[in-house]
Amino acid sequence: MDKFLLIRMSSLGDIIHALPAFAALRRGFPGAWIVWVVEAAGKPILDLVPGIDAVVIRGEKGWIRKIRDKDQTALDLQGLIKSALIARLSGARKRIGFSGKNLREPAASLFYTDRLEGFPEDGHVIAKNLKLLSKIGLDAGTGEYEFPIVIPESLDRTVGNALAELGRRSGQGIVICNVGAAWESKRWAPERWIEFLRRDRREGLFHLLLWGNASEKEAALRIGAATGTPVAPFFTVPEVLALIKGSRLLISGDTFALQAACALDIPVVGIFGPTNPVRNGPFRARDRTALFPMDCHPCYKGTCPSTKCMSAVEAEVVAGLVREILEKNG
Repeated sequence: MDKFLLIRMSSLGDIIHALPAFAALRRGFPGAWIVWVVEAAGKPILDLVPGIDAVVIRGEKGWIRKIRDKDQTALDLQGLIKSALIARLSGARKRIGFSGKNLREPAASLFYTDRLEGFPEDGHVIAKNLKLLSKIGLDAGTGEYEFPIVIPESLDRTVGNALAELGRRSGQGIVICNVGAAWESKRWAPERWIEFLRRDRREGLFHLLLWGNASEKEAALRIGAATGTPVAPFFTVPEVLALIKGSRLLISGDTFALQAACALDIPVVGIFGPTNPVRNGPFRARDRTALFPMDCHPCYKGTCPSTKCMSAVEAEVVAGLVREILEKNG
């Protein structure tokens, strides 16, 4: 039996971006045993993905023992020293990763037995992940990306009931405004959200402010108070996926909610600043991206003294992209 160890531990959006590589691996080796190593925060996503034989949480009791198998092939999709070290600790005789040229931490390549030849990173990170499969004889091609996420109906009901309590009528289309992001530099300012919602609240649609942590909730409450827009209750990661799956449109910075919407084939307007939308952003022709060109773009910095790139994205620009998508999609 073929055996594979996939290593992609974080972040939530990057785990989403790794799913097409898993799907291609499962198609290519339908009878293989596939184990995925992940941080605890990412496990709820993988629990919704059929075909993974075991999900191992890094750091849980006995986790190294669970991944040790000399006869497996380890595939490091994370590309950090810590993930490459996990491949080595697994005992796998074959450990595959990217060349130093394509790694954030080039020293990680020292732990691999097989390295993908360096290539220019001028495409989406999903395509980069798929390239790694060529080292095991798979040609993932350039077709549609597959995201094998299955959301139980129970989650749909839970989310539906929560939205009904906020005033959503049955059948009313949902427009999600995701105000948060892990990096402060990826967050659109509350003032911009307020201006946007005052300018472009569509009749017949249910606009909802989504958040993920305490500081994001504070911003959402401020925006909601200024615009009369409902603020979502706390949703778990699976519930967020169910919410997005049932929505009409998502507006967001470069964060998990955006990647999830793209995976679930929900139209998006992405608001970008420090990161490159060609690498991290929407990949369907229908979707749109708001970006103000800057000499420092992309910097990939989590903090910035001015966050001028995000502040430069005007509410009218985002509103225009939202109108364009909604009008083209009925």
